[in-house]
Parts: sequence; C-alpha cells; structure tokens
Amino acid sequence: MRRTKPEKRVIEPDLKYKNVNVQVLIHHVLKKGKKSTATGIVYDMLEIVAEKTGKDPVEVLEAAFKNVGPVMEVRPRRVGGATYQIPMEVDAHRRLTLAIRWILAGTSGRGGRSFAEKLAAEIMDAAENQGSAIKKREESHKMAEANRAFSHFRF
Repeated sequence: MRRTKPEKRVIEPDLKYKNVNVQVLIHHVLKKGKKSTATGIVYDMLEIVAEKTGKDPVEVLEAAFKNVGPVMEVRPRRVGGATYQIPMEVDAHRRLTLAIRWILAGTSGRGGRSFAEKLAAEIMDAAENQGSAIKKREESHKMAEANRAFSHFRF
C-alpha cells in the first residue's frame, strides 16, 4: 500500500456504565452532532433492557454484539480482469462496527413507539440469536462459504 494506515483513536468509556462499547454505540446513534440526545436514547434503551430481561443491560449488549459480529466476510479482489469475492476473516474492530451498523439498520425497520424501545427490542433479539441483524450475519457467512474456492487469492 502506498499510504500508511491512520492510528486508531482511543475512545473513553461512557460516564454512567464505564463501558467503551456503550460509548461506541452512542457515537453510532449520534445524528447531526446531538450527542446529549444520542446518549439519552442509549441510556433509555439500556434501562428498558434491564427492566424487560432482569439482567445487567451491559452484559446483554455485549452478548448482542458478540452474536451479531461476523467472523468471515467477502471482499472484492481484482485478478486478471475478473473481480472475485474473496472470503476474509474480520478483525475485532470491524466486527464491532458491523454489528452496531446492522443492529441500527434493523432498528429502523421495526415497528414501535420510540427509537429507544425499537433499539432495545433489536438488542434483546440479537442477544438471543434472532432478528434482522442475525440474518445479516448469516447472509455474510453464507457468502463467505459459497466463495471459499477463491480463498487462495487472499491479499
């Protein structure tokens, strides 16, 4: 590669739960720079999860991220004029990012009253290996399995 990779920013844990993944979720929910609104939504969602499951909400959130995060994905690679979809392992940072992205995408397609309630329902489903985010992960794994023949083209 010609350019160096930028260094990863260190994300401080959130104030209430002292958890980095909660802070990353707040950053992904953030729209138009309204961080206090995003923080309120995520904290409301965690309260709803605690109320409905009776478990520690951060543990449920971690379980959801672990279940949704893909292990393999396909990436395009151009070889001799043809573009092949090559299965690659997903590193931990990208796994978390994809999990959050898919959970938020599944949230917007849900019916419900508030965004916090929809997000709580999606997180609880993901923690139990259900929901649209889990379908997305399964789809990613199927693509990687189908293109396993091209795995010798790894870059």
